Amino acid sequence: MAIKAAFMVPHPPMIVPAVGKGSEAQVKTTSDAYDEVAKRIAELKPDTIIISSPHASMYADYINISSGKGDTGSLADFRAPEVKFDETYDTELVARIETLASLEGLDAGTLGRQHNGLDHGTMVPLFFIEKYYKDFKLVRIGLSGLDLTKHYELGMLVQKACEELGRNAVYVASGDLSHKLQPYGPYGFAPEGPEYDKRIMDVAERAAFGELFAFEESFCEKAAECGHRSFVIMAGALDGKSVKAEVFSHEDVTGVGYGIAEFKVLGDDNNRCFLKSYMDKNQKRLDANRDKSDEYVRLASESIEYYLKNGSMLDLGDCKTEVPAEMKDTRAGAFVSIHEHGRLRGCIGTILPVTDCLANEIIRNAVCASTEDPRFNPIETDELPWLEINVDVLSAPEPVASVDELDPKKYGVIVTKDGRRGLLLPDLEGVDSVEQQISISKQKAGIGQDEEVELQRFTVTRHV
Repeated sequence: MAIKAAFMVPHPPMIVPAVGKGSEAQVKTTSDAYDEVAKRIAELKPDTIIISSPHASMYADYINISSGKGDTGSLADFRAPEVKFDETYDTELVARIETLASLEGLDAGTLGRQHNGLDHGTMVPLFFIEKYYKDFKLVRIGLSGLDLTKHYELGMLVQKACEELGRNAVYVASGDLSHKLQPYGPYGFAPEGPEYDKRIMDVAERAAFGELFAFEESFCEKAAECGHRSFVIMAGALDGKSVKAEVFSHEDVTGVGYGIAEFKVLGDDNNRCFLKSYMDKNQKRLDANRDKSDEYVRLASESIEYYLKNGSMLDLGDCKTEVPAEMKDTRAGAFVSIHEHGRLRGCIGTILPVTDCLANEIIRNAVCASTEDPRFNPIETDELPWLEINVDVLSAPEPVASVDELDPKKYGVIVTKDGRRGLLLPDLEGVDSVEQQISISKQKAGIGQDEEVELQRFTVTRHV
């Protein structure tokens, strides 16, 4: 016994009649599909229902799983306090998932819960399910800022825990699609919105879960989706399983995408181990890129590896990378950027040189980017095979009299106000206008968006 089926569902509170007060009629197709999902869950009579929700406790570097014996909640925040829930958690299954995560070195478990009570991303699915079936225990899983592979890995551990404990289980991936589908919607329109919904529903129709890794972070952000990581955990929970996919509905009449689909488990299928396929393909790509990288990137990479393994800074005279004279004889500011599985993992640099040569500037900043970027935990040695490293060498900054002299693709920008200074490199994915570039730079410096600033620009030579 294990996971018998998984379902992809949305969570608009207005679909609950006590909240919608008649407005739910505009998404009747979604409501009818939801009822069908609930009936199918009732037919399966699961011991446990696992729900992943974007609105449960969320951390940048940790996936929270429900703690305690149970939880209560209501839709009082949506003017329907009479819609109440009192759920019992499957504490044995939670404990086993947490143990497996610890053994695998995955940052997931019951630590760090922010608040008590069920969230609406969990309660909306429960509202429909409990119309037809109530004899189950619950496991609630939040999302995180960790990359997609970590969420998929957690899903795999959920599957393993269910199998080890003999649970008859159902997985429910709660998540709305794009919030930018219509100009009249609450978040307006972005072209990435309809594209996201089209792609995700196509993935659902074919159960092509390996393609979930191909949704770039910047694309998902522009589409303003909220459920992608929830769907990825679900995919991991079905890893290595043959499934029958059925899409029930997709609506975008409110400006937010609501998609409903079922994935019924038919048996084992070793050809559907999507994380392994993705990692193998990615490893080959990274190895090929490293073979083509220049001395700047190789020096940064060697510096990071040396520091993580030895705890000290690489001495230029001892490095294996052949360092050309231009790097030893030149002084310049440099930034080292590190990505892992498509997500930024660290970026630190210097606007003006602080060491005696560019080579040492790169060594210093590579180590700082991997261990001192305050936005991330320090990189660990087991991450080394998956790192993608860029080195940007900066020209000397020059003053700018007008924003007309800026170009986000060509120039980086420096903003300064009363000793506060922020910088943004040029040609960054998702930064398409001067206004965006300046706004982000101000934010990084802690400068108010309405404050006047001194502007400087610079160019970079990018090494990949």
